[in-house]
Amino acid sequence: MTDLIASTRAELLRLRKWPAFWIVLGTWILLNLTFAYLFNYLAYTTGSSTRMSNGLPRDLLLRQMLPASVPEVYTQGMAMFGGALMLVLGALAVGSGYGWGSWKTALTQGPSRTNVIGAVVLSLAVTVAGLVLVAFVVDTGVAALIAATQGQSAALPSAGRILLGIGCGIAILGMWTLAGAVIGALARGPALAVGLGLVWVLVVENLLRGVAGIFAPIRAITDHLPGTAAGSLAGSLRTVTGPATPGVLDVLGRGASLIVLACYVVLFAAGAVWLIRRRDMV
Repeated sequence: MTDLIASTRAELLRLRKWPAFWIVLGTWILLNLTFAYLFNYLAYTTGSSTRMSNGLPRDLLLRQMLPASVPEVYTQGMAMFGGALMLVLGALAVGSGYGWGSWKTALTQGPSRTNVIGAVVLSLAVTVAGLVLVAFVVDTGVAALIAATQGQSAALPSAGRILLGIGCGIAILGMWTLAGAVIGALARGPALAVGLGLVWVLVVENLLRGVAGIFAPIRAITDHLPGTAAGSLAGSLRTVTGPATPGVLDVLGRGASLIVLACYVVLFAAGAVWLIRRRDMV
């Protein structure tokens, strides 16, 4: 356990010193604020209903920008865009070790392979949890500012709603981060892993769901894809009707979505560990 903790601290230090790490996390926070609040606020103040605000009327737009709606709003972009960025982070965190040769050094001269690989998984889990918490705090602060300027209630959501939103965010982003990690281990490099991951998230799953609409036999598969489960979990938090954010779905219920995501988390984590432990490092 001591070696695992020490390895995790070392891995977290490596990530903190890595510019790409902060670029990815900062990009997600910026995109989250832009799409969840900036565009909606501009649509609300100008009185126009735009595609960026999903055509919602002004009263619903304002309600979506208040603190009480933060758990619902800040998870909407995680299913596709946030998930894609975290997949990139996972692919870079694991795949770059092959290009730099650091995996070979760590696994042959450092602690046991189990501790080294476990430290990577734990460090990514800590990163995801920290990002979700920071995003929640930032979004709540922005929502409170909007509520104050518009003379609206700045009441926070219930504790249960807050925990639900944070838990769903961790489940969604955690799954995509580990997906990137296993692709990085499979491709043995960051570039190919990032490319394959983004093509899957942004293109392949959408095409498969489109095909399922006209070819029912594959619907059982498409209904349980990673993106479908993530989008359904984000969709289960919605309280408004109308067009949803891209990637947000209502295919699975909340319970089913959590079960599917948990299965993928275990599968991806086990896959990454197995690939790094069993294959040579040449």
